[in-house]
Amino acid sequence: MIATVFDRVFRGKVAREVADKAGITREAATRLRFIRRLVYAVIILIGLFIGLSQFDGITNIARALLASGAIAAAVIGFAARQVLANFVAGIMLAVTQPIRVGDWVTFEGNYGVVEDVRLNYTILKTATHQRIVIPNEKLAGGVLKNDTLVVDVVSLDVSVWVPPETDVEAAITALEDETQQEVTIAEAVPWGTRLSVGSDPVAPPDRATGEASLRRQCLARLRKEGLLRAGSN
Repeated sequence: MIATVFDRVFRGKVAREVADKAGITREAATRLRFIRRLVYAVIILIGLFIGLSQFDGITNIARALLASGAIAAAVIGFAARQVLANFVAGIMLAVTQPIRVGDWVTFEGNYGVVEDVRLNYTILKTATHQRIVIPNEKLAGGVLKNDTLVVDVVSLDVSVWVPPETDVEAAITALEDETQQEVTIAEAVPWGTRLSVGSDPVAPPDRATGEASLRRQCLARLRKEGLLRAGSN
């Protein structure tokens, strides 16, 4: 009951702060969520400890465990290793904040907005409203791309392949005329040439549709110029 009351009071205070100051920073929001859940868990654990201490049988079991402390510590430590690792990683994420609630990130091919950072895992919401649950230990030890760590917009970058016989300079000229953006040769291999086309920054939720539209525009222009057919030079 104490934990529930604290949780509600804490959330109410944060809501009032948001209303008074027209919002709080992502860093503060992420830390507040983590602190609220951490204190809630600590209160629950204290309550359980106090409740269990009232039973003589539990006390006797505790004494027996203390008598064989080395074995108990080894067993408990091994069983809880993953949970503790995720918990410690969660603390590290809350302090260093490579990600914050509301950031748009890419992790292991998944792109979405950070919906919540919890004690043991982080929830990522994709553009299609799917939820991806990532253990904090894996998140802390992996390679993460954060598009909104510094700014709140992202630049578009799409790749367009043309056949190896294509006049690459003509393709670059056509795409630059079409998009009014710089076009570069990203890769050249025996089976074709990959051109990289950028665009003006957009809001993160519009990234997927923006890149799809830009890619379609580029392919339509190359097809119109006859630059997607083998032997088009």
